[in-house]
Amino acid sequence: MGALTLSAKFSTAALCVAVLMLSGCAGSGQRHAEPPEDYFARQLPGMPGSGNALMSPVDNPVAQLRSLQTPPPALIRQALLEQHKSWAGTPYRLGGESARGIDCSALVQQVYQDTFDLELPRSTYGQVKEGREIDRQALQAGDLVFFRPPGPYQHVGVYIGDGRFLHASTSQGVTISRLDNRYWQRYYWQSRRTLETTHVAQLSRTL
Repeated sequence: MGALTLSAKFSTAALCVAVLMLSGCAGSGQRHAEPPEDYFARQLPGMPGSGNALMSPVDNPVAQLRSLQTPPPALIRQALLEQHKSWAGTPYRLGGESARGIDCSALVQQVYQDTFDLELPRSTYGQVKEGREIDRQALQAGDLVFFRPPGPYQHVGVYIGDGRFLHASTSQGVTISRLDNRYWQRYYWQSRRTLETTHVAQLSRTL
């Protein structure tokens, strides 16, 4: 009986580990050799200084975004940069969903929920089926960008404009990277638009 109980516990633990691995994104337990980022958030055009006091609702770009029927790309970009300020430096953790550690698909899911009140699937495998595929040259702030780096997992980030995207990097945690970085350019896969203008307009009228 003792041997059977031990075997059942082992099987349950193995199943939990497998589920956790399937929910993640880029990374296979090893950190890929991503080149150092050469662009910091404080240098991004339109990025408020890190020393700013807490914003009032009037100055909050997320509140502004939700108050407009057709928010301009610049406002969507600013709202995403505010999300970066909230998550910047959070370490990468496969299966993580909090400030203690987060993976790429969980970050995208939470950014979309907090910014657009739109629920995306938890995994990259689900997110890559959302919306419609678009050409890389047609990218707009809020679009999703997908990569196929070495290893069993796909990687995803949110495009913020100016050739850059917000994501949870396996080597640097939550950061902003350039699409033309040699590493990301090499493993770029596709882009998808899950947030249409009509959806944003419809969403803003319900808030």
